[in-house]
Amino acid sequence: MYAAPPKVNLLVLRSPEIHRAAEFYRALGLLFTLDRHDTGPEHSTSQVDAFVLEIYPLGSNQLPTTSVRLGFSVDSVDELLPLLRTAGAIVVSAPHDSPWGRRAVVKDLDGHTIELTTHPNRDS
Repeated sequence: MYAAPPKVNLLVLRSPEIHRAAEFYRALGLLFTLDRHDTGPEHSTSQVDAFVLEIYPLGSNQLPTTSVRLGFSVDSVDELLPLLRTAGAIVVSAPHDSPWGRRAVVKDLDGHTIELTTHPNRDS
């Protein structure tokens, strides 16, 4: 008997300015609330289905999370990109057709790389 493969349910990013970072990801369509676990630091939390994205403050002794690459499936890369540019995104790769669908790559305000894809059969 085989166990079901694990599903990703949490990603934690670190930012020197969590409120600014949350505003950027709101432009992507994510909704955030402020949270705190026990005596831990205040952080921003967004949940979509079973997946949680948290943005924690970057502490002086912590390494940045900018080597992480995030990927989001979106309704329309072409319509979303201008909103992200207005929010401060740096376009790494302009929208183009790829084997995985319409695709673009941006960097957020902290330098995290974000891949945006509109899959041909996204909602099926």
